[in-house]
Amino acid sequence: MHWKKALIYGSLAAGAALFLSGRRSAGVAVAGIGVATLVAENPERFEELWKRMPEYVDKGGRLMDLAANFLERLAEHRASYRSIGSRF
Repeated sequence: MHWKKALIYGSLAAGAALFLSGRRSAGVAVAGIGVATLVAENPERFEELWKRMPEYVDKGGRLMDLAANFLERLAEHRASYRSIGSRF
């Protein structure tokens, strides 16, 4: 079973390295091998993850909304500080 863990971790690491080096399609393909092996090893965990996916997507969407609102407020405050600084 150790060879499966080596295959999973090695392909995920190699996929990440390829993806970051600009060879995105090769990186996704190599990482896909690791993910497929991981799913084959733990099908019940991935079934649970698949069932909870809408919840995770919803939480991710709310997090993105919060980040966008924060950045918008930051830009507004930055503009107001610039206008105050230009008065002097």
